[in-house]
Amino acid sequence: MSLPVVRCRWPGAIPVAAFVTGFASIAAEISASRLIAPYFGSSTFIWASLIGVTLLFLSIGYWLGGRVADEHPDARLLYLLIGAAAIAMALIVPISRPILRASLDAFDQRNAGAFLGSLVATLLLFAPVMLALGMVAPLAIRLRIGSVADAGKAAGSLYALSTAGSILGSFLPVIVLLPLLGTRWTFAILAIVMAVMSITGLLLERQKVRAMAAAAVFICALIAMGIGSRGVLKPPYEGTLIAELESDNNYIQVLQSGDATLLALNDGHAIHSIYNPNQLETGGPWDYFTLGPILTGTGQPQRALIVGLAGGTAARQLKAAYPEIQIDGVEVDQTIVDVARKYFALTPDVATVHVEDGRYFLETTDQTYDIIALDAYRQPYVPFHLATTEFFQLVAKHLNPGGVVIINAGRTQTDYRLVDALSATAATVFPTTAVIDVERYDNSMIFATMESVSLESFKVRLQASEPLPFVGDVAKWAVDDGKIRGPSTSGTILTDDKAPVEWIIDKIILDEAVREEP
Repeated sequence: MSLPVVRCRWPGAIPVAAFVTGFASIAAEISASRLIAPYFGSSTFIWASLIGVTLLFLSIGYWLGGRVADEHPDARLLYLLIGAAAIAMALIVPISRPILRASLDAFDQRNAGAFLGSLVATLLLFAPVMLALGMVAPLAIRLRIGSVADAGKAAGSLYALSTAGSILGSFLPVIVLLPLLGTRWTFAILAIVMAVMSITGLLLERQKVRAMAAAAVFICALIAMGIGSRGVLKPPYEGTLIAELESDNNYIQVLQSGDATLLALNDGHAIHSIYNPNQLETGGPWDYFTLGPILTGTGQPQRALIVGLAGGTAARQLKAAYPEIQIDGVEVDQTIVDVARKYFALTPDVATVHVEDGRYFLETTDQTYDIIALDAYRQPYVPFHLATTEFFQLVAKHLNPGGVVIINAGRTQTDYRLVDALSATAATVFPTTAVIDVERYDNSMIFATMESVSLESFKVRLQASEPLPFVGDVAKWAVDDGKIRGPSTSGTILTDDKAPVEWIIDKIILDEAVREEP
């Protein structure tokens, strides 16, 4: 039985095709995470789902491509497959829009089936792209094999080029495309790169008509992408959208609700900062950081550190309560800092800003503080390395005598698992740990100190502070509605070796989605 004749006029173009498809497959996977994150978050569960779907359909593509390569070793087919992947890539954003928005309605309605169904549907949008790109690899190898003697060399060189493309695809979107151009344009550029490869290959194979047809279809897909992608990437969480930005770490929305400017990040099920020039009190967790010195009765604090500065609301509240205090604010995202300075009145007199990871900052500074505020615990983005026993030990080393750590922990109205885990973990380091619920928000504040203080003493000091302006109001909220209590005795202890933070949060979110309205 004779083997099918290999049809390839320009073998030299095949390695380029391998490089381009290797680049596109990894770049698409990384960009997909940014498309999904504003709606579903970017937890390890989401990443595992995305990677799993990518590998599944690449595997199916490899299998199908191997069978096709043996029966039809034709370069025209290879370039048509790349063209099909380009068209599918261009259509991902406009097709995903209604599906992703449906996920918001499902979450609001606590319809877990629809919410998870939206996630599955979104992930499956990437199936055609990965299937087509998977088919390219074995077909490219078949076209490059001249004889059995050089089969290994041909396969090895193409795999090397494909992997080199994947390396570029790992870094270019993260460093250049996503932060500078955004998600939509990143998908458009990936689609264009593949379309150019497809059309060029077809022209090299003297397939002018097919190349023109492929170009026409791709242009139609780009037009559909432009029409379907108009407007903001995601509807505003509340109020009116002022600005929409994407950074290396976050999808950012600046919103206006009455006199208040709000900061929403990523999946946007919480507000991360509030600025109202006409009102100091927010009623939110940021106000409660001012209660820290009351725990130990040390009076006026001189220096504070805020890990997770965001828009600077906590810094402004501390500055209003203690005008002489010097504040260091640590924020990992420079774009958020820029937003805070533009929209949230974060001026140099409010806080000295350090753009770096909170734990790294503490590892590399000798500065000590009277207050250390940890405001990086809003679900579903809880960096595990900022929530462990070892981290709290590091924090304790940077406390002055009588100093206090205040932790802002997210929860739901009924689910305190994250609060319990953080308070239980903090209690392994700090002799005194107290928990106060924020009555108007789904947050609890965890206060911890190396000093020995009873809960009763804390309550007495809070009550004695009630005549004071601003701080007294917050103290009254804490006494009246805060359910002041000690740390959990059953919460999961988090360590650097084992910190199932995302597992806890995923269960909270899922349980909240299926919880029926009372």
